[in-house]
Amino acid sequence: MTSLEQLGITIPIVQAQMAGVSTPDLAAAVSNAGGLGSIGVGATDAAGARAMIRATRARTDRPFNVNVFVHAKAKANAARERQWLQALEPLFAEYGSAPPGTLREIYTSFADDAAMLAMLVEEAPPVVSFHFGVPAPDRIAALKAVGCTLIASATSLNEARQIEAAGIDVIVAQGWEAGGHRGIFDPTLADDRLGTIALVRLIGALSSIPVIAAGGIMDGAGIRAALALGAIAAQLGTAFIACPESSADEAYRLALGGEGARHTVMIDAISGRPARCLRNRFTAWAATNRLAAPDYPIAYDAGKALNAAAKAAGESGFGAQWAGQGAPLFRAMPASDLVATLWQEAGRLA
Repeated sequence: MTSLEQLGITIPIVQAQMAGVSTPDLAAAVSNAGGLGSIGVGATDAAGARAMIRATRARTDRPFNVNVFVHAKAKANAARERQWLQALEPLFAEYGSAPPGTLREIYTSFADDAAMLAMLVEEAPPVVSFHFGVPAPDRIAALKAVGCTLIASATSLNEARQIEAAGIDVIVAQGWEAGGHRGIFDPTLADDRLGTIALVRLIGALSSIPVIAAGGIMDGAGIRAALALGAIAAQLGTAFIACPESSADEAYRLALGGEGARHTVMIDAISGRPARCLRNRFTAWAATNRLAAPDYPIAYDAGKALNAAAKAAGESGFGAQWAGQGAPLFRAMPASDLVATLWQEAGRLA
């Protein structure tokens, strides 16, 4: 079986999971077009994830990917969280609101979520992927036992080796250029910030399992380059944000065409973990704020509250407008048309 057959796809294009932006409609459209569509369920519970899986299945009989977050449990720090809320207070006040009194750990890691594991075993989606780390061996074994192909993201050779040792089938090499949350396993450690080209080559040369390239890829030329580097497929996220099937709001879509898309920023202020975002009001505030953000996802509780307050007052610049460095190359078209266009472009360069 070839690597693409293992994933059940005919076109080497993977739509990134993009929790909060990907939808069953988007994932199904990509899968029906021959690529691998994805839904991100890291921001919902087992019941919500089951509903998304079943909605995707109702729209496609092709394989699709279900992505979960495997982050370390947040370490609460009341003093740091209080300082953080105090620092944000003037921003809330600007929009006639006040920060929450306390912050919560709003998402449960798959590492600790027995209900999510049980649901995935019951539903047995064709592909399951992991971000921020790898789960315990018993969880991997349970998913493999029901036939799931497993993928995990790596930002370094060391993380790739951990993924390979865990028995996972495919590695996503996530370069520094990538939009959204950086998949680094331990954000307290130094980050070598390897770009997509170097990372794909390193992992491809020094690992024995297939590699998918991710980070800054927006068109057929990028896909062809990824394949030439030895990747079995290219993963694109930002390229699909403007598709009508995504759940990105109008402000997010407009921002993709604005000046902020030319100056994406890697920050941890929105969620508590490094993530690449369009330059906006939140990134400008983060550039001058010197406080350490609370742990992920505790900080996200404040970030979401601030965005809600600002949006209610007509300001869209505090959203989690994740995007990669290639953002200005986006094209707004139906997802199936985008997959066909991308592959036609790549074919012309072969």
